[in-house]
Amino acid sequence: MQERSGLARLLGLAGEVTIDFVRSEALEKNPLGDPAERPVVVYRPAAYDAEGSRRYPALYVLHGYTGDAAALLSARPWETNVLQWADRLIERREMAPALVVLVDGFTRLGGSQYVDSLHNGNYATYTVRDVVRHVDENYRTIRSEGGRAVLGKSSGGFGAMHLVLEHPGVFGAFASHSGDSYFTYAHPPAFATVHRALEAHSFDVAAFVAAFESKPKRTPAEYTTMEMLAYAAAYSPRSAKAFDLDLPFDRASGELAPDVFARWLAFDPAERVPEHAAELGRLRLRYLDCGRRDEYNLDVGARVVARRIRELGLDVRHEEFDDDHRNVGYRYAVSLPALAAVLDHE
Repeated sequence: MQERSGLARLLGLAGEVTIDFVRSEALEKNPLGDPAERPVVVYRPAAYDAEGSRRYPALYVLHGYTGDAAALLSARPWETNVLQWADRLIERREMAPALVVLVDGFTRLGGSQYVDSLHNGNYATYTVRDVVRHVDENYRTIRSEGGRAVLGKSSGGFGAMHLVLEHPGVFGAFASHSGDSYFTYAHPPAFATVHRALEAHSFDVAAFVAAFESKPKRTPAEYTTMEMLAYAAAYSPRSAKAFDLDLPFDRASGELAPDVFARWLAFDPAERVPEHAAELGRLRLRYLDCGRRDEYNLDVGARVVARRIRELGLDVRHEEFDDDHRNVGYRYAVSLPALAAVLDHE
């Protein structure tokens, strides 16, 4: 039985939590100046024995936009974070014992989308190569795709889908909670708001970001603008120079720029699914869910992705529930045991 740390006790866990720091060449010298050394949080169930022979599957959790590893760790009264869910489910024998790994993908613009970008740095490579390697080398994991799953909410759900499509053979299953998909419905409604906000700064992105960072409180429109800039940094960077981005609308009129938006759509899971039958086919579980009142229309996105997966002749677990986009972490109570159940165990 492992001795619990103060953090594990604070969170009320029977298991243990370790915070490691991993330096990644994939993030070195990125244009935004974000740190190349990132926290990697590892939860081990109470039965874990570092000196024993048993190995465990690992579930990699990706946070959403404006999140980081600390946000995934945070605890609030009457709410349950992802580690608390895993710990409770394992203790109740409602989930097979597994490691849970929290990945940090935060950037100066609020998030990386877990893609490789010449503007942000290579966050997909960082996750599938550096984080996975660190965990496999330092913990008693099952070191194969059959021993790993990836999941997340919102941008983290998008990241989970992106990684299994872009890097087959790393993860054996994925779960996307309210993940970004069907961009045609999800993102354009915000473009006029972003156009107005940037117009006030003569479309000087660096000036907007500096003003945003200097404020003690930001408006919803300013948060929306930062979010769309983060997407542009991931999907349509112009160069490796900080804030040099191609925007998905015309700077003079605000009219949609189809050529730039097409670059965004190239990352859209709904658009990518038909071309990735082999990558999806090797997975043991394809899981999607979303609230029926999602503010970003991601419930429609999940439906489209699920339908297109089924059109490939593949099974998908797709669920809807009566809620919106926020505070839906309770859905981890569904995905965590489902993912753990399909992975290899010793």
